[in-house]
Amino acid sequence: MPIPEEVKFVIEKLKENNFEAYIVGGCVRDFLRGVEPEDWDVATNARPEEIQKIFPKSFYSNQFFTVTVQTGSENPRLKEIEITTYRKEAKYTDKRHPDEVKFAKTIEEDLARRDFTVNALAVEIARVQPVQLKIIDLFGGQEDLENKIIRAVGKPEERFSEDALRLMRAVRFSITLGENWKIEEKTAQAIKKNAAWLQAISKERIRDELIKIIMSERATEGIELLRKLDLLRYILPELEEGYQVSQNKHHIYECYDHYLRSLDYAAKKNFNKYVRLAALFHDIGKPRTKRGEGPDATFYGHEIVGAKMTAQILNRLKFPKKDIEKIAKLVRYHLFYYNVDEVSDSSVRRLVRQVGPE
Repeated sequence: MPIPEEVKFVIEKLKENNFEAYIVGGCVRDFLRGVEPEDWDVATNARPEEIQKIFPKSFYSNQFFTVTVQTGSENPRLKEIEITTYRKEAKYTDKRHPDEVKFAKTIEEDLARRDFTVNALAVEIARVQPVQLKIIDLFGGQEDLENKIIRAVGKPEERFSEDALRLMRAVRFSITLGENWKIEEKTAQAIKKNAAWLQAISKERIRDELIKIIMSERATEGIELLRKLDLLRYILPELEEGYQVSQNKHHIYECYDHYLRSLDYAAKKNFNKYVRLAALFHDIGKPRTKRGEGPDATFYGHEIVGAKMTAQILNRLKFPKKDIEKIAKLVRYHLFYYNVDEVSDSSVRRLVRQVGPE
C-alpha cells in the first residue's frame, strides 16, 4: 500500500523548511497491516505557529499542540491531515488529563508517551524518489503487530494512570483489529488490578468506547472480556446481575449468556446500534423479576422493568434522548409475537403505534 500523495506533500514541506516529520499513531499500525487508515497523523519538531506559516490553509487546536492542514483532497480520509508538535506530559492526577503538556525535543520522547506498542510506531520517508521508508520502533511494536499482541508501552500501570480510558481501549483494540488478538499478560493484570480507575472517566468517553465495542464483529467477545477484566461492573453492572442466573424450561442458557448470544446474533446480522443494544438489554429485567427456581421459574413483567433499566443505563452513559427512547421501546415490546401467517393487520398497526414505524 503506497503512502498517499497528500501525506508525502505535508512531510516534504516540513522537511523543506528544515523540520523533522514522521507518520505516527494508529495510521502506521494500520498501514503496516495493509489496512487503509481512517486518517493520517504527522508528528514534527516544528512548533504550531511554524507549521501554520508553512500551511496557510490550516487551523490550530492548542489543547494538544495540533494543527489541522486542509489538503483539498477528494478523498474524505485525506481532506485533513493533523500535524502535532512532539510533546511530553506530566503527571495525570485525575487519571484523565495531564497536569501539564510540554513540547518535547525528539520523536523518541513523543513515542514514549503513547498507550500501546502497536500505536507507538513511526514512519519516516527517508527518500521520496524512489520512496524509501524507515520505521522507528522503540518498544517492539512490529513484533507485537505480527503476533497480534496488545501490550502497554513501558510499565502498564503508568500508562493506565495517565488515562484510565486506556483500560477499555485495550479491550476494544483486541477485538477490532482482527481475529486472534490478545492482551499481553502483564497488561491484562494491570487492567484488572486498576479497573476501578475507570470511575474517573467521563460517561461520554466510556459511552463512545462502548459503542465501538458493540458495533464490532466480535462484540460479544468484547463484553465478556470487559467482565473477565473486572471492567464491566464499572460500565454496565446491570449485565453482571444476570451472570449465572438460570432461567426456566423455555431457555437453556443462563441470563447473561442469553444476553451475549442475542448480541452476537445482532452483530452477525450487521444490525445497527439500536438493535444491538436492545438485543443486549432485552432481558436485563429478568434477574430482578425472577420468582422461584428451576423449570417453573417466572419473570413476569421483566420487559417493563427491563425497559426502565435500559433507559436508566443509557441516561447514565449520556446517550441522546432519542436513542434512549428508541432502544427502551424495543426492550419494552420485545415479547411481541410475530408470525406473518397469524398476525392481523390491527396487531401490526398497534405495534407500529407503540414502537414506531422504524
